Amino acid sequence: MARSANETGHDLHEGDKIRLRIKRQLDQRSVPYWEEFEIPYKTGQNVISLLMEIQRRPVNAQGQKTTPVAWDAACLEEVCGACSMSINGKVRQSCSALVDKLGPDITLEPMAKVPLVRDLAVDREVMFESLKRLKCWISIDGTYDLGPGPRQSPKDQQVMYVLSTCMTCGCCMEVCPQFGEGTGFVGAAPISQVRLFNMHPTGKMNASARLRALMGPGGIQGCGKAQNCVQACPKDIPLTTSIAATNRAATLQNLKDFFLGGEEPDTGAAPG
Repeated sequence: MARSANETGHDLHEGDKIRLRIKRQLDQRSVPYWEEFEIPYKTGQNVISLLMEIQRRPVNAQGQKTTPVAWDAACLEEVCGACSMSINGKVRQSCSALVDKLGPDITLEPMAKVPLVRDLAVDREVMFESLKRLKCWISIDGTYDLGPGPRQSPKDQQVMYVLSTCMTCGCCMEVCPQFGEGTGFVGAAPISQVRLFNMHPTGKMNASARLRALMGPGGIQGCGKAQNCVQACPKDIPLTTSIAATNRAATLQNLKDFFLGGEEPDTGAAPG
């Protein structure tokens, strides 16, 4: 019989019951409620596999038929960021949350800082709108082959690669005291993406436009330096380092605008 010892000190055996407690809600206007499910343990299960078991057989712990739980997922390998949710009180990716390390009692809740769609599914549109406002893309001149482009130093490549692993999962926003519906703060992830694209040899051409957008309402000045974001990031992106570096760049841009006056024309085209 297969068995697994997990971080919580519990030994799980094949066939043991995993008790799943899920916060459910039909939509933003309906009243939330808790529903429990019991699912047989299998070696190697993650949280997504538990939700899929409920989808196959939507029966709760009381033996009552219910509706399948709604959640988001795509890649199932911690790349897309879609399956973010609160698991036992910690926001993380449910595809990489292994039952062996969580124990027999698991509590799932949707992220609270973004609009709810249903159950564990949320709307992360605010994050993508922030990326558009901050012009986090590389502009191209036409659709023809532009060649290999400027060379990047190995030092810059190392920094940029780590920054490029951002999944826009929302974990950093969920734990940020300054991020919320009433604050307008863009959050750590978009700020870090400004740093990434401003380091790019071609992206540097629109660095001033990104920094000016970041100096506007809800921009970098909204950061309270709680540093929760760097602890929550599943990709170990140095978010506080990015915030500090981008803050320095924004300060220099502000001084440049003050003494030189005027703004350079923005040549960056919106993504198609």
